Amino acid sequence: MTVDEARKEAKRILGAAATGNDPAAERKSARSELTIRELVELYEREGTSHLKPLTAKYTLGRIRNHIVPLLGSLKVSDLRIADIKRFITQVAQGASARDVKGKPRSRVIVKGGPGAAAKAARDLSALMSFAVEREMIPYNPCFKVEKPAFRERQRFLEPDEITRLLAAADRLQAEGVNPKVAQIVKLWLYTGCRHREISGLRWSEVDFARDQLVLDETKTGRSIRPLIPQASELLASIEREPPSPYVFPAERGDGHYDGTKRHWKTLLAYAGLNQDGVERVVPHTLRHTMGSMSASAGESAPMVGAILGHANLRSTQRYIHLQRDAIAQSATRVGAVFASTPAVTARDDE
Repeated sequence: MTVDEARKEAKRILGAAATGNDPAAERKSARSELTIRELVELYEREGTSHLKPLTAKYTLGRIRNHIVPLLGSLKVSDLRIADIKRFITQVAQGASARDVKGKPRSRVIVKGGPGAAAKAARDLSALMSFAVEREMIPYNPCFKVEKPAFRERQRFLEPDEITRLLAAADRLQAEGVNPKVAQIVKLWLYTGCRHREISGLRWSEVDFARDQLVLDETKTGRSIRPLIPQASELLASIEREPPSPYVFPAERGDGHYDGTKRHWKTLLAYAGLNQDGVERVVPHTLRHTMGSMSASAGESAPMVGAILGHANLRSTQRYIHLQRDAIAQSATRVGAVFASTPAVTARDDE
């Protein structure tokens, strides 16, 4: 803006104020008339800079998949407690769920349920807090709504289930399925890494000299993960496919391989998992399995957290009861030894 333009704008504002208009109030009113869909666009531009890139990506994805379809047309200032409660119920019941084929060899899968509803409620609250910061609304209506209780999935594989899963992965490969499927599944299990941390793994992140992964971008930022011998041996057996930087390059294009999910149901069927009456096994179950095995082996909470790449101990606490169970079982075995030992008669002179 030039000096002359600034003077003209100042005269316009002063003139409007002299006639009883409040330009600041008008701008605030205009902002409050944004729809939630428009607020999301503003939030992406100005409200996610404090988030790690991957966290921002997932958060905005959930917002666009759940909040925008169900609440997007509402004015920000019109959102009420009843709307929020109805929204949470709808997401829990699957109203925003969809499975749509996109570009060739790709599809968009959005799941509903209690877990999705809990996360969507948290995302909506963050979005409304942003609106409060921008003076669009006086308070966050989400604060007056009880957040849905959701028990995070605790399923992990027992030793016999691990054996069956590994055998099922080998069976898929023997039947001609891309060997990257078996390799990725095994590394999920052997490393405890998250889904994308392995499927999108780069050779530059593999440190064979120190038997560790140095992940550049994770949910918690840069992260170092130790490798057990099975993981190191598997990675060493994989042939590189230059010029791709990925351990598992895509069959087409420059990205990484993402076809494991197409074979997941078959893998579980071969392993005899996900049967009726048993809590479902998902890729993240393999991460829980590494956590549970580490804790049951007697590793401390900080060590379990380091293996899994947790940013704080709170995320690790879910596994500590397994360590206590292992200790209790050890005490029981010691007790059994005492029970089988003949009683020793005390000497008279003691």
